[in-house]
Amino acid sequence: REFEAEIRFYSGDDPLDVWERYIKWTEQTFPGGGKDGNLAAVLERAVRALHGEQRYYKDPRYLNLWLKFGDCCNEPLDLYSYLRSQEIGTTLALLYITWAEALEARGSFRKADLIFQEGLQRKAEPLDKLQAHHKQFQARVSRQTLLALEESPDGDNMGLLEIAEPQRSSLADLKGRGKKKVRAPISRVGDAVKATNPNRSCQPQASLQLSNAPSFAVFDENSAPGPEIPTLTTQSWPAPPVPRAKENELSAGPWNSGR
Repeated sequence: REFEAEIRFYSGDDPLDVWERYIKWTEQTFPGGGKDGNLAAVLERAVRALHGEQRYYKDPRYLNLWLKFGDCCNEPLDLYSYLRSQEIGTTLALLYITWAEALEARGSFRKADLIFQEGLQRKAEPLDKLQAHHKQFQARVSRQTLLALEESPDGDNMGLLEIAEPQRSSLADLKGRGKKKVRAPISRVGDAVKATNPNRSCQPQASLQLSNAPSFAVFDENSAPGPEIPTLTTQSWPAPPVPRAKENELSAGPWNSGR
């Protein structure tokens, strides 16, 4: 009640301080979380109350508040993209470290390395902390690469950072039933997928160009010179990502199972 009253009648020049003390008190009073602490609701109220306060965009306290709110979201990667689009915390190393660790946990090592490179390019502070985490990340990836080579010594020496995203095949080989013979042309993508069936001849098709439409070039990451650092283009995000389902809210389910 004291914090709620202080927030309601606050007239100072640093409202972030009140929310920070409120959140710390909630974490210390209810360390196990749960509905009694209601930390997710307090974090959501805090980010909404301070939304648009550009004076806090480079404040570590404000970024820490957003990152804690990201732990309450179903997809924290969307929240990190939102923060970058709004230039919130882009000068702080904590954003890139947290973002890269989330990508590493999902096995996206190349994307995690690009996030580290982006933070190093922007010289996010503290820079020595960001460099130390990047070196530790590279050491972990190197160890996993060596373990993978030991398990499959006949494999190539391509590192995990150079492994491209897995390509999907739109159609599998069709198999006929009975005496009928099935013939279906299948167009696949990628050199590795094409090499799986050497008997099928593949001729390069001529590039089609519409008469009234301008020509355009399709980007091929296999022929790119190397990994490029993604450019920071501000996106028009309408609102931050929504948190997880709240208490007493039913999730969607089959309509014909209940009585």
